[in-house]
Amino acid sequence: MLRTRWIIICVTVGVAVLGAVAVNLLATPKYEASTRLFVSTTSGTSATEIYQGNRYSQERVVSYTELLMGETLARRTIDKLGLDMSADDLQENIKASAKPDTVLIDVDVVDESPVRARDIADALSDEFVVMVRELETPEDGARPDARVIVEQRASIPEKPVSPNPMRNLAVGLVLGLVLGIGLAFLRDLLDNTVKDRQNLEEITGVAVVGSIPMDKERRNYPAKSLDNDNSSFAEAFRKLRTNLQFLKVDNPPRVIVVTSSLPSEGKTTTAINIALALAEGANTVALVDGDLRRPRLDKHLGLVGSVGFSTVLAGRASLSDALQTSAFPGVTVLTSGAVPPNPSELLGSLAAKKVLDELRAHFDYVVIDSSPLLAVTDAAILAAGADGVLIMARYGETKRDQLAHAVGNLRSVGAPLLGTVFTITPSRGGTYSYSYYGYGDGDGKTAPRSSEATARHDVASRNQHESSRDTAKSMAPDES
Repeated sequence: MLRTRWIIICVTVGVAVLGAVAVNLLATPKYEASTRLFVSTTSGTSATEIYQGNRYSQERVVSYTELLMGETLARRTIDKLGLDMSADDLQENIKASAKPDTVLIDVDVVDESPVRARDIADALSDEFVVMVRELETPEDGARPDARVIVEQRASIPEKPVSPNPMRNLAVGLVLGLVLGIGLAFLRDLLDNTVKDRQNLEEITGVAVVGSIPMDKERRNYPAKSLDNDNSSFAEAFRKLRTNLQFLKVDNPPRVIVVTSSLPSEGKTTTAINIALALAEGANTVALVDGDLRRPRLDKHLGLVGSVGFSTVLAGRASLSDALQTSAFPGVTVLTSGAVPPNPSELLGSLAAKKVLDELRAHFDYVVIDSSPLLAVTDAAILAAGADGVLIMARYGETKRDQLAHAVGNLRSVGAPLLGTVFTITPSRGGTYSYSYYGYGDGDGKTAPRSSEATARHDVASRNQHESSRDTAKSMAPDES
């Protein structure tokens, strides 16, 4: 959770530290001047009398600290120095403390001016000496039992006691960390997005057949050959390809619709790379842009987009004329064509069913990139006539209720849901390098083939690819 929400934590810490810096820069410096008072009492010559006198002084110290911070002494000090402040304001800046088991009192005075802080501390101590003499002297004028002496006078402080830059920065850092972690936990608690496989399977009712890591390079260039690519991104699609082939062993899906609940969930990138992964396995693949509202395949693959699926459905071109050879061996593309005014009616027509049946007859696989399910009904219409549907769920972005609603739309038209694919997941692993990719339990560990087995596999793959290419030759456009 902390790794996922690190941005919240860093921003909170940054704001807290900046707040501490602002306090350091904007706060008015204050200086502290200190004096020390000594409390003594009249004592006898015997040890008992001396002990009693000492105890008497210590008891007096507690009361004297309260008098030092009282209103009366504050008024006397203001009158003596002619200060332009109230007694309450001065009291807030006076602190008197007594050390345990001693007869010493420390008096601290804080003020914006270092000179005035010293003057107030000295005047306060002098006035307190006079006050104690007045309070302790008996009415008959006899010698008082206790007296106070200024043991240490104040000096002009050189450095301000506040603000304390290092302390404020440390407090800001600690407070930012605590608050940031708290906000991260709260954000995670209130998060309604899908972030784990178990939750995704519970919502959709089908297995997760692929998990595609985030690849920044694929954002702008989603179509990139998987040949000799051992990155985690390429391995994820090879594993997805293998999982698709094992979903229904007796009747594997050949016409596959790729969709999502909302835009920007990696639908088009996934459709393109599924086609590339299937073609890498010596299959002929027809990649169809079934999103007749916001087509993307022509731009990503560098093909002509004005003639395509909608053109064929409208009867303005034949399927063989509309198909385009891509830059990737084994992948033939049917772009969307011109954006029609009635995409849903076109996709639900008999002409659309006929086109998909023709593609099924001449290609090993037909991969259809459709529109989002919650935006329009186009994807559900295509899914109803396909062999299966793959629904995308973007890690940390797709909301649970949105995904559940999208799955409900598919089930309402009787579309066979093959599985879900986690897209743009956090990449926590390194690259992989295998000589053979098997269908494993998901831990990424497979045994390498022997060189003889690999050679037999390559020969069989080439034979299969040549056979499939001959079958699709009549449908594919002229490569020249």
